Amino acid sequence: MPADIGESFTEQQLSHLRVALGARQWGKHQLDLRGTLRIFHWRYYYVVVAGRNLRDGARSQQQFSKLMLAVIISMLLVVSAGLGVLLLYLVKSAFGIDLFDGFSLGIWSWFKALFA
Repeated sequence: MPADIGESFTEQQLSHLRVALGARQWGKHQLDLRGTLRIFHWRYYYVVVAGRNLRDGARSQQQFSKLMLAVIISMLLVVSAGLGVLLLYLVKSAFGIDLFDGFSLGIWSWFKALFA
């Protein structure tokens, strides 16, 4: 800021500016990544901040947050269960156990071909 403009502020204006700028708590996040990327002759900046939410959200925001948490946990459970079933199927196939005679999903032969 030019010196002549900075000197034109009154004490009351400066105190309000200090309050406005001091209210930010950017430095108190658990994850705080900031930087710039230069792509050809353009420069882009990025900011990634994350941490505990200490704000009081509206009721609709809290409900949406709970819904999204339930969706994410459900997706993780489905993916984990799918990987568990796949692992059990591969172990079963490695031991040569056939649950249905003459029927195979082809996963074991595909898996063996990957490492052959």
